[in-house]
Amino acid sequence: MKKFTLLVIGIILSILVGFTPKVKQSLEKIQDPKVQDIVNSYKKAIVDWPKPTIDHGVEWKEFQSIKTDTAYFTTQALPKVLLGKMLFFDPKLSGSQQISCSSCHEPEFGWTDARRVALGNDHLQGKRNTMSLLNIADRTSFFWDGRATTLEQQASGPIAAHNEMAMDLNLLPERLSKYQDYLKLFEDAFGDNKITTERIFNALAEFQKTIKSQPSRFDKFIDGNYTALTDEEIYGMHIFRTKARCMNCHFGKNLTDESFHNIGLTYYKREYEDLGLYEITKNPDDTGKFKTPSLRDLMITRPWMHNGLFDTLEGIVNIYNSGMQMNSPTPEQKIADPMHPVTDSLLKPLNLSKVEKKALVSFLESMTGTKYKMRRPEFPTK
Repeated sequence: MKKFTLLVIGIILSILVGFTPKVKQSLEKIQDPKVQDIVNSYKKAIVDWPKPTIDHGVEWKEFQSIKTDTAYFTTQALPKVLLGKMLFFDPKLSGSQQISCSSCHEPEFGWTDARRVALGNDHLQGKRNTMSLLNIADRTSFFWDGRATTLEQQASGPIAAHNEMAMDLNLLPERLSKYQDYLKLFEDAFGDNKITTERIFNALAEFQKTIKSQPSRFDKFIDGNYTALTDEEIYGMHIFRTKARCMNCHFGKNLTDESFHNIGLTYYKREYEDLGLYEITKNPDDTGKFKTPSLRDLMITRPWMHNGLFDTLEGIVNIYNSGMQMNSPTPEQKIADPMHPVTDSLLKPLNLSKVEKKALVSFLESMTGTKYKMRRPEFPTK
């Protein structure tokens, strides 16, 4: 028994000794004077920060903080917003009267659904991850493939889609007109009680414009509270802006370029194939391109990517670290198949160290600040 105990202790000590150099090395790297100099270079006004690594031709914008929406409750009381909120949460807008817009855009899940892909009418699955509605008023196009250019178009598509809400739009106004409460809400919002699909989409759009992120520790740091982020997070921000090349696509207030890129995840001619923007433009150069998502509040909007296949930030950092160029065709393949997706040239192998990747993940986590969960309204019943 004594020999067994000594053996166990020996094994434990050998494990601890084996791990000690790695832990010590990691701590030494993060405490390196050069790293501390980098960290200190950000503890000042943003105009004096080190410039990010940006490729030629990229029209980027500096980070910008967001503020608390002090007009939120006033805005929520506006007649058109009140109507839009009621419509958004009401399952009467679906063919089965069992599904609402909020079925895929839950306030509790960062205005998405926490699923890999959307689940709609008759439990039919879509093929794409549900995009968050946070800060949607700032978007210039909508959906992963940009097929809608206005919030009204964005609102109308899912209601009519057979695998989402499956509602005949020609019948929707008549259905809502049977409720006196809705007639009153439409009169308050538009001046008369006529219910039309155009008014429904307009009210939904006005409500969605009020869905905004709340400031995070990242915003507080930008605004001058230099203790809001840890040194590791600040170093991760530096990696984000430089070696990791993230700011080529994620910048400005909402951390997106509002553009489309193929990052190597189109799964061409394989399971999960999705041709992305090509399905809208029919331009072979757009094969596999998807909208750059915002990084705001990303910790409450998982899983990520257009197909929802990634649930950890470490996994996402690793795929970007690889450069993803292994998925691009050879010149011969491209000639033989013009549709073959080409990974965006902005993606390059990054050669990030373990310490750099860990710091980068820490920084990404700091950009989530939204905590408010909207209560559901009581739907019209008469």
